[in-house]
Amino acid sequence: MAVRTLWMWAFFLLRLAVTAASSLPAAEVTHLVFADLQSLQAEHVDDTLRTGFHFQPPKHWINDPNGVMYYKGVYHLFYQYNPKAAVWGNIVWAHAVSMDLVDWLMLEPAISPSAPFDVNGCWSGSATVLPDGRPVIMYTGINEQDQQVQNVAYPKDLSDPYLREWVKPDYNPVIAPDAGVNASAFRDPTTAWQGPDGVWRLVIGTKDNHRGLAALYRSLDFKRWAPARRALHSGDTGMWECPDFYPVTSPGVDGGRKHVFKVSLDLTRYEYYTFGDYDYATDTYVPDASLADGNEGLRYDYGNFYASKTFLDSGKQRRVLWGWANESDSTADDVRKGWAGVQAIPRKIWLAPDGKQLMQWPVAEIESLRGNHVNITDKLVKGGSYFEVTGLTTPAQADVEASFQVMDLDKAEPFDPAWRAVDAETVCAARRADAKGGVGPFGLWVLASDELKERTAVFFRVFKRDDGAKHAILMCNDPSRSSYADNLYKPTFAGFVDVDIAATGKIPLRTLIDHSMVESFGGHGKTAILSRVYPTKAVGDKARLFVFNNGESDVKVTNLNAYDMRSAKIRSLN
Repeated sequence: MAVRTLWMWAFFLLRLAVTAASSLPAAEVTHLVFADLQSLQAEHVDDTLRTGFHFQPPKHWINDPNGVMYYKGVYHLFYQYNPKAAVWGNIVWAHAVSMDLVDWLMLEPAISPSAPFDVNGCWSGSATVLPDGRPVIMYTGINEQDQQVQNVAYPKDLSDPYLREWVKPDYNPVIAPDAGVNASAFRDPTTAWQGPDGVWRLVIGTKDNHRGLAALYRSLDFKRWAPARRALHSGDTGMWECPDFYPVTSPGVDGGRKHVFKVSLDLTRYEYYTFGDYDYATDTYVPDASLADGNEGLRYDYGNFYASKTFLDSGKQRRVLWGWANESDSTADDVRKGWAGVQAIPRKIWLAPDGKQLMQWPVAEIESLRGNHVNITDKLVKGGSYFEVTGLTTPAQADVEASFQVMDLDKAEPFDPAWRAVDAETVCAARRADAKGGVGPFGLWVLASDELKERTAVFFRVFKRDDGAKHAILMCNDPSRSSYADNLYKPTFAGFVDVDIAATGKIPLRTLIDHSMVESFGGHGKTAILSRVYPTKAVGDKARLFVFNNGESDVKVTNLNAYDMRSAKIRSLN
């Protein structure tokens, strides 16, 4: 249940120390509660920086995507929603449906607090389709004692293509915390899976002191569940929220099949994943030995992306990833504008052919929104120069694909050995877009103002290595000059991209720009970074798009395709 506003971590700790005594409930949960604001209806909605083709309701707070599924030709997105205000509180399962993952019809909430087992909240969970074809939702309810328990709900009418009404059986909760389980940190059940023995299994996130646990439960009938003798997996990384566990296949790996295990770490507000071997007979999961396991491991997204959930799209035989992008402005700003939270573009996700990591890419359907097209081919960008990409109607709502060729790799700076003990984000914070380098920084300035005083940089920087690998490629989002507004959280986000630049000579980049969202994919989907930015001048038709090179080596844009993006149709049933 990811529910805390994503401010800069150090700043947040300071604020939390001041407000904790008066604002947090007795139960040990991790959301920030504003009791005086959580039922303050938005009287006015400021649309200035609302997204055009990302999913968000007309107003108020949203967070985790829940119960995502494809059922009888319809995509279902459930999500955590406050129907009464633009801050966290009064949480229900809102519901929207789509035929194409682009245009959405918003329905009435599917699950709301109504019984002793969920009277204090209906928190995150998942959907499973049973062998008889019935979908079932498993979600965390907050009961009368403020304990976190797991409940089920079933569609009232299977003939309704939108599954608008859901029924909660009287035998809920189906899983309650046993003695020794932290009842205030026991949430977010995964989609269930059935083994060859016919037994259902699912995982629930919890913790034991500082140790995060994926508590494993089993059932024969989806009604009575019993805990396994040991957790599916654990790690010394604090509370594990929103776990996900699913198989992936790739012809490039031994056996052709792996299982992915993902957790959202409450302490860092980032997500980490491993993949490895799962044994049904013993219910043991062993990550591949080559992978870091914990908060130094691989991530779906190296930016503002949390509480993700995947589902199997059986219609197109692909696994689709949803994730939540929180705001990076203040709570007061959210109340003023009347909305908070956006769902990232759904992404196809798969195991790379070399078996080293997961790959991801915006679902192909999003390209149906592409309009006016601009192409640039073989344009040299000398060191210290830039040029504007002209011809788009609204660069504030665009899709840009570019390929950059480095002309002189010998100018790459040495990769400082000390950096190997820190993450890419730390390197990016020390080597921002304005810090001149040898090869890079080069990339895009998006949501840029006329005089370039306001701009967000999405860029690469190439370093020489001395450990056998030839180069390290840093991909970074730098919003430090993105806005004139005060009191904004403007962190750099970064990841390394596993591309052999010496062999290919090129680095590809795709960036989706949507007013206050900048969602980028490097190396054909090897590294993804999402940022929230809030320009004050580069708004709407005032926004501009540039290619820049702040390194010594020249860079060639071998191919750039930019598209205006139409807005998705997101409407209510009534």
